[in-house]
Amino acid sequence: MQATAAAFLARPLPRLRRIGGRVADGGLVRGGLVALPPRLRAPRCSMSLSIGAGAGAGGDREFSYGCRGMEQGIMHVGARDIVRKHVPVFPRYRMRDPYKLLGVDRDASEEEIRSARNFLIQQYAGHEPSEEAIEGAYEKIIMKSYQQRKKTKINLKTKLKKKVEESPSWVKALLGYFEVPPMDIISRRLFFFAFIAGWSIATSAENGPAFQLAISLFSCIYFLNDKMKNLLRASTTGFGVLVGGWIMGSLLVPLIPTFLIPPTWSLELLTSLVAYVFLFLGCTFLK
Repeated sequence: MQATAAAFLARPLPRLRRIGGRVADGGLVRGGLVALPPRLRAPRCSMSLSIGAGAGAGGDREFSYGCRGMEQGIMHVGARDIVRKHVPVFPRYRMRDPYKLLGVDRDASEEEIRSARNFLIQQYAGHEPSEEAIEGAYEKIIMKSYQQRKKTKINLKTKLKKKVEESPSWVKALLGYFEVPPMDIISRRLFFFAFIAGWSIATSAENGPAFQLAISLFSCIYFLNDKMKNLLRASTTGFGVLVGGWIMGSLLVPLIPTFLIPPTWSLELLTSLVAYVFLFLGCTFLK
């Protein structure tokens, strides 16, 4: 075999014949050099790297790799196409159960569900099917929780209404004198009477709460008249609420242990605090 190889290498190279500016095998003769025909040329490849003006932490980098082959075609491969193939895919994005997809328990709080959703979105950002599956599971759980709360409120109102309907007639007649106003009205009146009570406590060492009681009574009458549209009835109701609160306070205050009462608080002040509570309840919940 070695002898055969040596004999092959020792053979002289064939001479190229000029035929009208072309050699016998189709190549062109240029300055004593033989140029191969296009179909016999080796592919030529090139690589270029371009960096945008914002290069650095947020810059735009991209390179392209091109090859001119036998068919004179060019193939370009972008860095973004290569990176896109390595985007992490959420392995559970095809699950139908939203709780299993997010990896949370069925009794998890909304804060835990939201934290799981944010974590998964950050981990699998860039893969659109994964992001859509995570967002869809989160929305399903939140909507289900909202519907359950709404259903519970409706059931509670239905049960209370049923209890009232099944109650004796005198209970129905008594409940007919009361109503539940909006929360903004309740909060404003609660703040007003709490301010009156604090004012009475702050000035208890100087004088009694007579002035504050008078303001509370007139305010209660004003609020009742706004609902009843009858000043005489509102005045009678407000005065009756004040008297009832004062009597109830005079009965309850002596039952309070003395070590729970600050030494500067008098019996009159404690009774007036109970009266403020009755005035608040009367002007807010009475019809």
